[in-house]
Amino acid sequence: QVQLVESGGGLVQPGGSLRLSCAASGRTFSSYAMGWFRQAAGKEREFLATINWSGTGTSYADSVKGRFTISRDNAKNTVYLQLNSLRPEDTAVYYCAAGSRKSGYASFYDYWGQGTQVTVSS
Repeated sequence: QVQLVESGGGLVQPGGSLRLSCAASGRTFSSYAMGWFRQAAGKEREFLATINWSGTGTSYADSVKGRFTISRDNAKNTVYLQLNSLRPEDTAVYYCAAGSRKSGYASFYDYWGQGTQVTVSS
């Protein structure tokens, strides 16, 4: 009953920036905590960032603190992930997810988007 669609991925040079968007429809967007995860080819899904329903609380993986920023605009039913100072090792499919609570564990999220590819290469 919740649909999530990511956008904003693409090819970027090392040191560059992207802003990923996740548009939600269906149930009331503002009722959900939101998270961002990524999965590189052949690797496990990795937690990146999460934000509570009101946008007042955020958490980040240590690997992306200071480079990535999560935010949400409930009026637009959209959550964002700003990616700065990108590195080749950031190359992955990036997923947004919605759940009943803010969490760094994928199992706490009930709905997932289809993912958007981010490729960092010279």
